[in-house]
Amino acid sequence: MTSAQTSRPRPLVLLGIVLVLAVLTILGVKSFSGDLVEVRVAGVNRQNLISTVPTTGKVEPVEEFQAHATAPGVIENIYVEVGQKVKAGDLLVKMNDSDAAARLASATSALRSAEVSAQDVLQNGTTEERIGISGDLNRAQIQQKQATSDLVALRQLQQKGAASSAEVAAAEQRLQTANSSLQSLQQRSTSRYSAAERTRSQAQLADAQAAVKAANRTYASVNMRTPISGTVYSIPVSEYDFVPAGEDLMDVADLNRIQIRAYFDEPEIGKLSPGQAVKIVWDAKPTMTWHGHIERAPTTVIAYGTRNVGEALVTVDDAKGDLLPNTNVTVTVTTSQRFNVLSIPREALHTEGSIDFVYKVVAGKLVRTPVQVGIVNLTRVEIIGGLTEKDTVALSSTSNRDLTPGLAVKIVE
Repeated sequence: MTSAQTSRPRPLVLLGIVLVLAVLTILGVKSFSGDLVEVRVAGVNRQNLISTVPTTGKVEPVEEFQAHATAPGVIENIYVEVGQKVKAGDLLVKMNDSDAAARLASATSALRSAEVSAQDVLQNGTTEERIGISGDLNRAQIQQKQATSDLVALRQLQQKGAASSAEVAAAEQRLQTANSSLQSLQQRSTSRYSAAERTRSQAQLADAQAAVKAANRTYASVNMRTPISGTVYSIPVSEYDFVPAGEDLMDVADLNRIQIRAYFDEPEIGKLSPGQAVKIVWDAKPTMTWHGHIERAPTTVIAYGTRNVGEALVTVDDAKGDLLPNTNVTVTVTTSQRFNVLSIPREALHTEGSIDFVYKVVAGKLVRTPVQVGIVNLTRVEIIGGLTEKDTVALSSTSNRDLTPGLAVKIVE
């Protein structure tokens, strides 16, 4: 009984034998297959390649007129509406002119007063003052003549002993006083005001004249007219609104002449140059596309929010009034393009330092092959040296295994 049980194979031994056979089978299969790595590949073929740089920008008119309130006041009339086309000289809006008229009247009155004062200074006083000085001057001349005559007579009498020295001295004093009074009046009649007073008078006149000009401009601006032809694209106010000085009342622009202020990230600036073609799209009109070109490439780097950007001006070549100012758009600049050139998927290109290379599949193995590249876009790379149209390059392994020179591979779709 015991010997019969001993002769049966144990289950564990059988399991071990099965495992050994399985390992040997797997090793044999691997040895037979040569440990091939499955890889995805692509051919080298000819295509048209375009390299672009996208960014955002804001639409603005090339030429516009912004009507601003020159003084605080109430809007009396608005003569146009948004979207209306206007010609140069057309009346846009009128402000209530009572305040402007009052300021003009006050400035005019001040000017008249300054003109009279300046004239008085030039003529050495007012008419009444000049008449008074003339009368005083005549009286002083008469008194001077009388004092001179009295002195001559007393001196003659003194020689005859009929007048004393004290009487002669008193007459001399009276003549001296008359001479001084006459001299003072003569000076007042010719140069009553000093040079500083004359300068101050002319400055006051100039200030008054400038105030009248400013008041006239304000009064004239209550009837605001457009100096350019175009389209009214913004009216942020309404009739009877009270607006402060400087408030934006209306915007007019030629919407057929617009530009876009676009902001490109710093690494892309070196690719931009005037004349490059630009495609423009606006989310509000997704079925439409506009075209333009770079008018002015970035000349410096500025901070724009959290980005360091270069500011470029893009001229829109086919605007027909359908791209509105102050809207945000997406612009795509074509920085370079090649036609019928050799190219490979960008995924196949590897870079090590300054060396570009690919893994070419040759007889089932990978061969590291240096290449010279041209333009690069998001998906393709131009090959200008190192490959031919007959070559096949590896993209990646299906098992995420690193590609290495000499690796045995199996091509999969």
